[in-house]
Amino acid sequence: MNESSENFDEMQAGDGTVRKAYEDYNTWYQAQDARFLKRKHKDAEHSFRRTGITFNVYGEDEAEERLIPFDMVPRIIDANEWRKVSRGIEQRVSALNAFMHDLYHRQEIVRAGRLPESILRNNDAWLPHMVGFTPPGGVYTHIVGIDLVRTGPDEFFVLEDNARTPSGVSYMLENRETMMQMFPELFMQVGIEEVSNYPRRLAKSLAACAPKMTEGRPTVAVLTPGIYNSAYFEHAFLADQMGAELVEGTDLRVVDGRVAMRTTHGYKPVDVIYRRVDDEYLDPLTFNPDSVLGVPGIMDVYRSGGITIANAPGTGVADDKAIYSFMPEIVEFYTGEKPLLPNVQTFRCSEEEDRKYVLDNLEELVVKEVHGSGGYGMLIGPAATRAEIEEFRKKLEAKPDGYIAQPTLSLSTCPIFTKKGLAPRHVDLRPFVLVSPDNIEITPGGLTRVALKKGSLVVNSSQGGGTKDTWVLKD
Repeated sequence: MNESSENFDEMQAGDGTVRKAYEDYNTWYQAQDARFLKRKHKDAEHSFRRTGITFNVYGEDEAEERLIPFDMVPRIIDANEWRKVSRGIEQRVSALNAFMHDLYHRQEIVRAGRLPESILRNNDAWLPHMVGFTPPGGVYTHIVGIDLVRTGPDEFFVLEDNARTPSGVSYMLENRETMMQMFPELFMQVGIEEVSNYPRRLAKSLAACAPKMTEGRPTVAVLTPGIYNSAYFEHAFLADQMGAELVEGTDLRVVDGRVAMRTTHGYKPVDVIYRRVDDEYLDPLTFNPDSVLGVPGIMDVYRSGGITIANAPGTGVADDKAIYSFMPEIVEFYTGEKPLLPNVQTFRCSEEEDRKYVLDNLEELVVKEVHGSGGYGMLIGPAATRAEIEEFRKKLEAKPDGYIAQPTLSLSTCPIFTKKGLAPRHVDLRPFVLVSPDNIEITPGGLTRVALKKGSLVVNSSQGGGTKDTWVLKD
């Protein structure tokens, strides 16, 4: 590669040798003509434009839709590394589901003094409507995205938990499809775990969570806010791939105590709704009365056991970054084991000692809003100007319990394709997890997001990041 990096590079060791996981790929890459690779790079972009793989950007004067940038150099993880990561993810997701059940029942973790009661009282995502209710099959977090970062050969950290409505799986699938179309010979030479069966496994996992009253094959529907939602492409894509119905709130109504969807033959009962609508808009009779995105009365049907909602309402508690800071305690409390995947060190600005440290070291830390997402509402101290730091200081002092802070990690890099050849860029990883009453399935790999700007640590597509195919090698 033609740019140096002090970070752990996943393809190339410090002495210039290629790491084992990348050996077969590197042999292939070195044998390719530069003009061929540049042409393929353009082909990939045209393919994504034809497919319509875009996302909407809110609050900007530019065009509403942007292309998700795709990089054609895969991120490669060997089988042994993946086994270790998978065990850690399974442990964490199991703990998250047990945590959700406990929060809405006896709150043993609070009684035991392992989690402060105030962290729930001040959490907007905690829903009193779920208290005492257990979803069908006892599953709260049906689809989970665990964001990971890497700092060394065996050093993976959990950066974030996405237990509400994790997005990005369609890009994972399209990235693989694009790579297989462009470089079929590569997939003949390198043994790579499959991801294309994800929609089938998702449909099977959701069906396994259907209510007890379901007769015959469960009817599954994907509930979308509509075409103007930033992830609409994904909603339509997954419904199509699963063979499920894509519906909006106006397509559904409560009929005879069941949620039913409008068809050409009248209204047909639905058993499982994979909702991509936030809690607040799910039921105007229970939550926001002005919502036109949800279904009036759906929460009554849900609590009576007449439908499964995936993910369960109230799971957004686990997305909260203040809760995240307690995840080591949560994992140990519910599994009896130390976490296999550690958190990034986190300072709670709500606590006086931590807050003082953060205010004294803003220029060295990453500060995030507790309820923030998408790379917004955060300060990356080392990359911020003095004016930006001082402005953020005022926000933090005004509402300290709204922020957490973390050290700036030396994130690993993977190569991207540039006009001058391969160049390292920072990456993260979002593996997708499917949870059913008797099983936790982890997709081998997941979505790798990459900061396309040299030196940038922000991988979010809304902030200029891109994606790449993630390969988990077979044994």
